Amino acid sequence: MRLLQSNARLLLLWLLLGLVAGCATKPAREPAQKVSGSTPAVSASVPAAPASSSTPPTASAPPTSLPPPSVSTPPTASTPPTAEPTRPADYLQRVGFNDIPGWTDDDQREAWAPMLASCRALATKPEWKPVCSAANLVDATDAGAVRKFFEQYFVPHQLRNPDGTTQGLVTGYYEPLLRGSRKRGGVFQTALHRPPADLLTIELSALYPELKNFRLRGRVVGNKVVPYFARSELEQQNILADATLLWVDSPIEAFFLQVQGSGRVFLAESNETVRLAYADQNGHPYRSIGRYLVDRGELTLEQASMQGIQAWAASNPRRLKELLDANPSYVFFKEEVISDPSIGPKGALGVPLTAQRSIAIDPQFTPLGAPVFLSTTRPNSSVPLRRLMLAQDTGGAIRNPIRADFFWGFGKDAGELAGKMKQPAQMWVLLPTALAVSAR
Repeated sequence: MRLLQSNARLLLLWLLLGLVAGCATKPAREPAQKVSGSTPAVSASVPAAPASSSTPPTASAPPTSLPPPSVSTPPTASTPPTAEPTRPADYLQRVGFNDIPGWTDDDQREAWAPMLASCRALATKPEWKPVCSAANLVDATDAGAVRKFFEQYFVPHQLRNPDGTTQGLVTGYYEPLLRGSRKRGGVFQTALHRPPADLLTIELSALYPELKNFRLRGRVVGNKVVPYFARSELEQQNILADATLLWVDSPIEAFFLQVQGSGRVFLAESNETVRLAYADQNGHPYRSIGRYLVDRGELTLEQASMQGIQAWAASNPRRLKELLDANPSYVFFKEEVISDPSIGPKGALGVPLTAQRSIAIDPQFTPLGAPVFLSTTRPNSSVPLRRLMLAQDTGGAIRNPIRADFFWGFGKDAGELAGKMKQPAQMWVLLPTALAVSAR
């Protein structure tokens, strides 16, 4: 890491931030359906990009985390980059539990297992220690005792947009199942890859704590750091030939695996199923292929769901590469053994996700591990969906205070729900007393 040993090179890295940085831990999970609105959920600017990937936020990241600094005017070599702090009071409104619609209708016992999982990651943090110590004494079978625990040890805060409004967006994601092989042959012609040896990842948080959610990614050419290859370049130049993990039978399913960030692959030759977990990303911003098709009149907004894109791909196989190359982001995986098929993949918090009780959030506004009450509706429906969730994951497309990705679980049924979910939502984060915003 000699690149970081001189001020001149530090300045070079800062100038590269807009080119090779990504933010959040996972690839921007931005399935095709997330294409409506005047501003796409994932923009070309850094770090508003999925699955996205970069530095996992720390589990204790408080709601006072600083927003991404502007890079329009690079700092001098002697001046560290600065950022205007975002005050919790700007996006959090302290309320009472009686102000949360549906709070008493939800069975919070169903959120107890993920709550304990959050405590496994947070118990050593001073603000969480009393909460997690008390959780060990609660009778998890007693609905009243569980609700009393949340009401006694947490203070609810409604999340707000910069303009003071309280409505945002919730989308869905899931853990897919693909068919694959360890050897290329027959229908197995699409490769999934581990991080390549020449992918350079540079941590900036040691020098600038306000950049703790950022990493620089690139490669060394001579004595310079340049952006890593985009998706189209990786395939055209066969750059990943030595980094192949597995081969699967569908390029579009491989793409959506990258969007989701993790998944399982059934290997017919050995009759085993392995899990592929997110390992890294090439540093390029995520671009929605659903938006690409809508902008070109290929699909309507209503048709641009994950299922709609899969149908378009099946009808236009010769244009599939054009479509996939519209998204320069590329995700790399690592293989994991599945010891218990009922346990979900790990999220950014480092604990397994729980189907229909875990969400991905923006850690700049909601601390990882915190309980979040979500008020929305079921996919493509007006049927209320109001329940206590745990903020246990992040995603590059998940940006803004009232923005969540709902984890539906594993398999085809979960995928059907996740692919159709794009619902308005309100959110209340439950903060330990030590992190609560003063009442106003």
